[in-house]
Amino acid sequence: MTKADLINLISEKAGITRVKAETVVNTIFDSMVEALMRDDRIEIRGFGSFVNRKYGSYKGRNPRTGEIINVDEKKLPFFKVGKELKDDINGAK
Repeated sequence: MTKADLINLISEKAGITRVKAETVVNTIFDSMVEALMRDDRIEIRGFGSFVNRKYGSYKGRNPRTGEIINVDEKKLPFFKVGKELKDDINGAK
């Protein structure tokens, strides 16, 4: 499902215009990005949670040249699926 598909689905199910549905979707995604930028944890009960994982710096290798390079520490968003969603996907009751 793409973002456009999600907007169309919300528009149909909620009986609102596509423009309003797009505003809703963009507001939700923007709010989630802002929360992750602040290092906040996002938890959506029954769906899952988003959290930043921190990775320290390390020495890497350029695969093309074989040159050793320093890779700076970084944060990457990580999604952990919720139990209810996992059960729904796997058909558990």
